[in-house]
Amino acid sequence: MIVSTSTAAYLHLPFCRQRCFYCDFPIAVVGHGAPLAFSGWILEYVEAVCKEIQTWQSFPVQPLTTIFFGGGTPSLLPLEGLSCLLDCLEQVFGWDTDVEISLEIDPGTFTLPQLQAYQDLGVNRFSLGVQSFQDSLLEGIGRHHRRADIDQAIDWIYQAEVKNWSLDLISGLPNQGLEDWQRSLYFALTAKPSHLSCYDLVIEPNTAFGKQLQPGTGPLPTDELTAQMYCLAQQTLTKAGYHHYEISNYARPGQECRHNQVYWHNQSYYGFGLGATSYLQGHRFQRPRTRSAYYAWLQQWRGQSGSIPGETVSATERLLETLMLGLRLAQGVTLPALTSEQQKALFKALGSHQQRGWISLLDAESQPCDHPQALHHLQLQDPEGFLFSNTVLTDIFNCLTE
Repeated sequence: MIVSTSTAAYLHLPFCRQRCFYCDFPIAVVGHGAPLAFSGWILEYVEAVCKEIQTWQSFPVQPLTTIFFGGGTPSLLPLEGLSCLLDCLEQVFGWDTDVEISLEIDPGTFTLPQLQAYQDLGVNRFSLGVQSFQDSLLEGIGRHHRRADIDQAIDWIYQAEVKNWSLDLISGLPNQGLEDWQRSLYFALTAKPSHLSCYDLVIEPNTAFGKQLQPGTGPLPTDELTAQMYCLAQQTLTKAGYHHYEISNYARPGQECRHNQVYWHNQSYYGFGLGATSYLQGHRFQRPRTRSAYYAWLQQWRGQSGSIPGETVSATERLLETLMLGLRLAQGVTLPALTSEQQKALFKALGSHQQRGWISLLDAESQPCDHPQALHHLQLQDPEGFLFSNTVLTDIFNCLTE
């Protein structure tokens, strides 16, 4: 019998006008025609996700505290579809009175009445995918919207009196200079979102960029320039009063994304829909990335009552994931139980990074640690530690897996 203590749910809505050149997500391109109708394969997809959710109705579950609709472009889904999904979640799980319900929205894909209708359905947090304020850069990465769409979207957010919303930016774009990035940060601050996400462009192999571009070579910025962009964001946004609470995320006090912190604390969560991942009872499993394969998987799983698909995450994997994810947070991570030998190896491996000012090794009293057996907490330093986090993590992984 499955007994789940998870209180977080992610739902994947794969609809997109077009595929961006850097995108490696499982999506379904719907083109630039009229708004989507709640019929045909759109209706079929929502019904399939509802069936997956309903699979849990015969098992003990907890009320949800966070719900996140990601994509894709969730703001392309007709309101009736979103309403069906929310109704299904409430019927199966229920949720707390202060539940955080987040929805990703893209400029040019919603209207003011649509935004207000989302609020009426219970959505209380929005994530606006701006990426850049320069039209030439937006065109260069395959985005469908332009600066005018961004300005209109922000205006509607204010007219709807949205209190909790995030603005997403991407640095390291092709042909992006430091001045471009500085201007995007300026315009973002002018919009006064409660939360900002600043991601560095990642070149995935199976994308248009992955086939055309090589990291570190033109027209991509150099590694040195992307590091300057990272530091500029950290300096600009923290000076403006935003808390740099995670490697790529900044928030006004109390406006941190509660849902994403579930991931960073390596806690359990549900995933529903195409390509979504769940982490439940020590099992991690990802749905297929195409609709036909997802529907076939769903039919098979619904016939396996009382079992969780996927592979069991080993104790070593859980340890490494807890450290990797926890170190993304400014607060760092309290070490899980380690053997004496593991503590000695970790203390030795991280000593040089502590001397460089990349990481802090702390005891149980949050004081600098001077002995392996007293090691209790790890914390990357901002910004250098975050910039070189991959180097630090590599040394952690090596010493704990030898």
